[in-house]
Amino acid sequence: MSTRRSPRKRRSGIPSLRSRTLTPNEAVELQRQLAPLVERRWRPARPEPSGGGARGRLPGVARVAGADVSVRGGRLRAAAVVLAFPRLEVLETSVAERPLVFPYVPGLLSIREIPVLLDAFDGLSVRPDVVLADGHGIAHPRRIGLASHLGLELDLPTIGCAKSLYVGEHREPSPRRRARTRLVHRGERVGTCLRTRDGVRPIYVSIGHRVDLPRAERIVLRCARRYRLPLPTHLADRLAGEWS
Repeated sequence: MSTRRSPRKRRSGIPSLRSRTLTPNEAVELQRQLAPLVERRWRPARPEPSGGGARGRLPGVARVAGADVSVRGGRLRAAAVVLAFPRLEVLETSVAERPLVFPYVPGLLSIREIPVLLDAFDGLSVRPDVVLADGHGIAHPRRIGLASHLGLELDLPTIGCAKSLYVGEHREPSPRRRARTRLVHRGERVGTCLRTRDGVRPIYVSIGHRVDLPRAERIVLRCARRYRLPLPTHLADRLAGEWS
């Protein structure tokens, strides 16, 4: 585990969950307050080069991170993994643990997982340009799932990459890699059902914060080469599950 302090920034005016204990009702109210602050357009973490990037690159994206949390025996273990993009070579990893203090409540996953994820990101010495979170972004009843809440806390572009459907409806995409269909909830498009490999179950991609959906889809596909999940979240999932 890294003990170095990360250049993690938090947007001013965002109530942080780092040291707060909320009731479920208070957590719902916090989500309602934060949802309008989620940005659904691309605002990069670093200046984009003029004239576009080199072949295979996305302007403004040189480092991508994966984030995930596992639970065991009343404790949470979070992992953050940073990879160079587009080569997808691991640059740094960080893990953190905390006691589990907030119960499992559908729609409030971020409330119990954000504090330990912030600890993990504090352990990084490099700041990623985009974070891929194992969870939903705006594909959430109040339009602020784990990826969106984490993006607000970190003040970074974030993408929701979820393994299962939470809200909304969609048609099944064709079995080929890159096939996609619209995920719609209450008449609003909230994400994409995306096939990342031929013949595997699709995943659900949604805007987290400071990113648009087409760019989110491109980043996810470029990071999903060998596994159903994009490599950053696949590695974070493995690392979060390595309990001693």
